[in-house]
Amino acid sequence: MPALCRDCLTQFETGRRCPSCGSARVVSHPELFDLTIAHMDCDAFYASVEKRDNPALANKPVIIGGGKRGVVSTACYVARIRGVKSAMPMFKALELCPDAVVVRPRMQVYAEVSRQIRTMMDELTPDIEPLSLDEAFMDLGGTMRLHGAAPAVMLARLVRRMRTELGLTGSIGLSHNKFLAKVASDLDKPHGFSVIGKAETDTFLHDKPVRLIWGIGPAAQASLEKAGIRTFADLLRWDQQDLSARFGSMGYRLWHLARGQDKRRVTAHAPMKSISNETTFFEDTGNPDILDGHLWRMSEKVSDRAKAKDLAGRVVTLKLKRADHSLISRRLALRDATQMADTIYATARGLFDQVGAQGPYRLLGVGISDLVAAEAADLSGDLLDPRAAQRRKAERATDEIRKRFGSEAILKGRAMR
Repeated sequence: MPALCRDCLTQFETGRRCPSCGSARVVSHPELFDLTIAHMDCDAFYASVEKRDNPALANKPVIIGGGKRGVVSTACYVARIRGVKSAMPMFKALELCPDAVVVRPRMQVYAEVSRQIRTMMDELTPDIEPLSLDEAFMDLGGTMRLHGAAPAVMLARLVRRMRTELGLTGSIGLSHNKFLAKVASDLDKPHGFSVIGKAETDTFLHDKPVRLIWGIGPAAQASLEKAGIRTFADLLRWDQQDLSARFGSMGYRLWHLARGQDKRRVTAHAPMKSISNETTFFEDTGNPDILDGHLWRMSEKVSDRAKAKDLAGRVVTLKLKRADHSLISRRLALRDATQMADTIYATARGLFDQVGAQGPYRLLGVGISDLVAAEAADLSGDLLDPRAAQRRKAERATDEIRKRFGSEAILKGRAMR
């Protein structure tokens, strides 16, 4: 069976250790050198960057997020072992892991590191489809012809470079389509390399829970369970027409995914349509102060990502989900496109004031869409708010201070709610 040492890149026949360097970090699979679709996911990306930049954090549980009234953005694996999860209230996370070090997100730093990783990917293939700052699909179909090495070898070389040059690790999923590559990358985290071949697809999926499907959240899972669908084997018992009648377009997708079929191409240059941030609360809440604090932090995150990508949005969207999973969505088109947290927050807050009393809510989200280049943003003043230009100037100055002295150099009071 073909095998590859992930440390020295030696190719050999099956064995538990590399015959060249003795490493046990070996991946072997019958189709190892034939598969071309990959998903790379950085391991606990934000937390890993913070540990790299501050070696004193190396062996400590690290949580990225807001103050005690905020929520967890992400956490390192040490904290995850203690039960800390993304979107968990900070007070709950600190109950589970009282010795955790809480670090505020530095989105501009993470965006810069993401660009460095993307540069490494670009050297492998032009067919890259980023999903976020820390993960992307890659189609390496031309790797052998271009580099004289199989995709598996080039992927192992990529994560080795990430570790040695950037001090970060990533997990690789390699398969014959995007769906299975994404599933594979989650099988052996952190610093993993997993393969799902064509021949084993049906056997691999058969007893797996449907929540394995990317995008199947708690609400969709509950709907499937009502129909008696908990595993892929349950899905296989349904006719395609019946699934579509019961679940609409999702039913058509489920029928194909149950059989390991995914014809989506890795789309390298798909234009970004929106930038958003949302969180599901650990407990439903209608507290206006808590929700306002979340609105500001989300607006800051959306703003940071827009600034990092030199984009701005003409439309601000507010998304709310009630305890019964009913969704409220409000949008407002702006006169000028914006990338400013102050404008995004003020607009989202105005939308929230229209519907906020309909809570409690289990999910809150803020986003911008109808994206344009940043140079077209925030050009005109606001006659109804003469201090808006002054606040924009202050926000730009704040951005520069945070670049030099860290994300916690300046904080707004509402960020601590």
